Amino acid sequence: MTHSEIPERMRASVLLGTRELAIEERPVPKPAADEVLVRVGAVGVCGSDVHYFREGRIGDFVVDAPLVLGHEVGGVIVAVGEHVDPARVGHRVAIEPQRPCGRCRECRIGKYNLCPDMEFYATPPIDGAFTEFVTIQSAFAHDVPDSVTDEAAALLEPLSVAITSVRKAGIVPGSTVLIAGAGPIGIITAQTARAFGAGEVIVSDLVEARRERALQYGATRVIDPRTENPADLDVPIDAFIDASGAAPAVQSGIRAVRPAGTAVLVGLGNPEMTLPVEDIQNREITVTGIFRYTETWPVAIQLVANGQVDLDSLVTGRFGLDEVEQALESDTDPDSLKSVVYPAR
Repeated sequence: MTHSEIPERMRASVLLGTRELAIEERPVPKPAADEVLVRVGAVGVCGSDVHYFREGRIGDFVVDAPLVLGHEVGGVIVAVGEHVDPARVGHRVAIEPQRPCGRCRECRIGKYNLCPDMEFYATPPIDGAFTEFVTIQSAFAHDVPDSVTDEAAALLEPLSVAITSVRKAGIVPGSTVLIAGAGPIGIITAQTARAFGAGEVIVSDLVEARRERALQYGATRVIDPRTENPADLDVPIDAFIDASGAAPAVQSGIRAVRPAGTAVLVGLGNPEMTLPVEDIQNREITVTGIFRYTETWPVAIQLVANGQVDLDSLVTGRFGLDEVEQALESDTDPDSLKSVVYPAR
C-alpha cells in the first residue's frame, strides 16, 4: 500500500455503553514522528475486552466515553513518522500495545509496564484496535517473520502475559508447575512453561472438555479440583500460576506450593479475596501478581517461529468488524477458546 493509497477515513467498532457497539467512520490517524501506521490484519479478543463490553469497567478503569476495544494486534506497516526509517513500510509486525512515558522511576528502572502515565490500547481513554488502522511507536511494532501468521502475531500479546507469568514463577528446566484455569491464558501458559523447561505441568479446571484440551497444549496431567485437592498431589509443586481468578483456586493453589515456592496471580477475579496467610508465612511462599509485561515480544516471536508454542490452532472463532459483538459473546460457547476479529474482512 503506497502513501497515496492510504484512505482518509476508516471504519471502527466503538463501544458506546454497556453492551452497546456501533460502527463509526473516523479519520485514519497520522503517525507522529516516532510512530508507524499499521493496517490491522487480526485482533484477538481478550477477557478484558469482554469485561469492558459487559460491565463497562475493570476495577478502577471505567469506560465513561466512547472507546474502541481490542489490544492483541498483528498487521503491516503502511506509513511511518518522520523520525522512523522508511524501509519499515511493508514490514509485518506484532504490536506491543502500550506507550510508557519513558521518564518516570518505573520506566527508568525497566519496569515500564508499571508506568503511572501509561497509554495502553483499549484501556480508557485510549482507543484500541477494532478498527482498520492504528498508530504505535516504532519500537513497539515488532517485526515478525513470514512463518508467523497475522493471527499468531496478534496472539503474541497473551503469550507475553504467559512469558511474564512463567518468568515470575521462576520456571526452570525440571520445575513442576500447577496452573489453575484452562482458558486461553492457562493453555498458552502451559505451553510456555513446557518451553521454559518445566518437567511437569499440571492444569486444574472444572470443565472436562477444557482439561482434555489442556493435555493437547503442554499439560502433562490434569485434575478436576472438585474431586482432587491440589494440596494432596503426589509431587512437590515448585510454582502455582492462577489463570482463573477464582478464589477457591487461588487458595488451594497456594496451599499446594512447596516451602519457598512461588504463587503468581494472573486471572481477573474479585478485587479482594481471603488468602491462606498462615501457609504463606510458615512455608515462606512468595505470592505475587503480574501487570502486563516488559521485553517479552522478542522471546514470544522466537517461541512461535521455532514451533515451541502453537497459537494458530487456538483460534476457534473468526469475525469481521461488523461482528464484534458476536466475537465478544463467543466465550459463552464451551467449545470457544480464542476469537479473532479481522477489520478488513
